[in-house]
Amino acid sequence: MADLNEVKVTGHIQETVANPSPLGLLGLALVTLIASSQKLGITDGTLYIIPWALFLGASAQFVAGLYDFKHNNTFGATAFCGYGFFWFAVAVTWMMSNGIIGTAEGVAGDLHQLGFAFLGYFIFTMFMTVGSMGANKVLFIIFFLIDLLFLGLFMSTLGWGGEFWHELAAYSEFLIAIMSFYGSAATVLNTHYGYTVLPVGTPFGPWHRKAAALK
Repeated sequence: MADLNEVKVTGHIQETVANPSPLGLLGLALVTLIASSQKLGITDGTLYIIPWALFLGASAQFVAGLYDFKHNNTFGATAFCGYGFFWFAVAVTWMMSNGIIGTAEGVAGDLHQLGFAFLGYFIFTMFMTVGSMGANKVLFIIFFLIDLLFLGLFMSTLGWGGEFWHELAAYSEFLIAIMSFYGSAATVLNTHYGYTVLPVGTPFGPWHRKAAALK
């Protein structure tokens, strides 16, 4: 009989990780609720949005994304980390505009560069919206609204339209907050109770049907 001290255990050990989506959606919901209040003219300035952008919009989503990597969820990890980094960048931009961190004397920024950043995130969100169809309908609605948000942001920031694009961004961001609160609550309650308390809708679309047929 082999010495027990010589026995080697091989193989993969699966670490149990809770679903990080409710945390990521909570972060998205809070930061978009606060940021939309400024775009809608309900509040003024961006100074007091910065902490929420850093800790909820950025950090909460980034942490959720890291844990989605542990779930082997490429879509969720890319989405949460991608938008987490977005809010880190936005927070730093607001720090610069509020004088918290400065630039060299005499250096002027070009706001159109932000417009192209928003355009890049619009492109990113477009193909992520296609992926969201394979998750659930609530997530698809959130991504569709994010499409409208970035469309409004890049059009208004680049000066390619009138006030309509700013208003589109503002109202879309507010609706993102509402739907993200719902998505976060649904995931928490449905998981906690083990049945559907709040429906999120089934996956849909041609790619989902093809993927299901291949399984």
